[in-house]
Amino acid sequence: MHMLYDSESFVVVHMLPQPESAAPTEAEAFMPRQLLRHGFEIVDKRSGKEVYLDGSWAELFQQQIIAWQHNTPTQEEVETTLDGYAGLAQNPVVLH
Repeated sequence: MHMLYDSESFVVVHMLPQPESAAPTEAEAFMPRQLLRHGFEIVDKRSGKEVYLDGSWAELFQQQIIAWQHNTPTQEEVETTLDGYAGLAQNPVVLH
């Protein structure tokens, strides 16, 4: 897990897949295996909600991050983009 962005309005965290630690047990050998995938969690601090982007949404967001690395956006541009994704947020932030 890597924090990519933190402001008064948003937090963006890149969630990395956990590599498998050991050979599967006999029981696990017959269970379907999950693909290792990364994702991004975007927390809208203003509303107290978060959205988790994975799959094609995560790939699209990663392309945005790469573009930012080449073009160095202003904070306002970043916040405007994140605000668009925050519209997808429906899960309340829960601390555990």
